[in-house]
Amino acid sequence: MPTISMFYGILVAIFFEDNDRHNLPHIHVRYSGHKAAVAIEDGSVLAGGLPSK
Repeated sequence: MPTISMFYGILVAIFFEDNDRHNLPHIHVRYSGHKAAVAIEDGSVLAGGLPSK
């Protein structure tokens, strides 16, 4: 999974050739042991979660 951005300890990565399992365009975010999948279209959290601060 290629990393597209890193800032303040937040890692943002994206799958670009996995259409069989991932139909909705989204990014994967990791921060301090937390993981989330976030929809690109509207920013909604599809899976996982991140701390509020």
